[in-house]
Amino acid sequence: MATANPASFSPDDFVWKGLTLTDSAATQILNLVATDPAVSGLRLGIKQSGCAGFGYTMDLVSAAEEDDLEFTHNGALLFVPLQAMPFIDGTEVDFVREGLNQIFKFNNPKAQHACGCGESFGVE
Repeated sequence: MATANPASFSPDDFVWKGLTLTDSAATQILNLVATDPAVSGLRLGIKQSGCAGFGYTMDLVSAAEEDDLEFTHNGALLFVPLQAMPFIDGTEVDFVREGLNQIFKFNNPKAQHACGCGESFGVE
């Protein structure tokens, strides 16, 4: 019988809590999708960025990729690459208006710290 190597990690080995979309985020995704009939949803990922370690990426996409997990709310589709889940599992995606600005906000329980400008986050 083979034993698991504690140094190896595979996102496939976990049960994920998932991501949630607020009504406001779902409405904004639907508004973005409505501008282009080739677009079916939004992909949320992460990249190494900023002084805290990671930044969020968001792209309009026509279809899910093979390793994407799919989350829906009120008809809005959010795709998340499996490799991003260890860093953003449990995140609530919201869309807020702050003065003249409108932005997606990420309430990420895994984020241990953020940079001063709010553009990146770190996990431990």
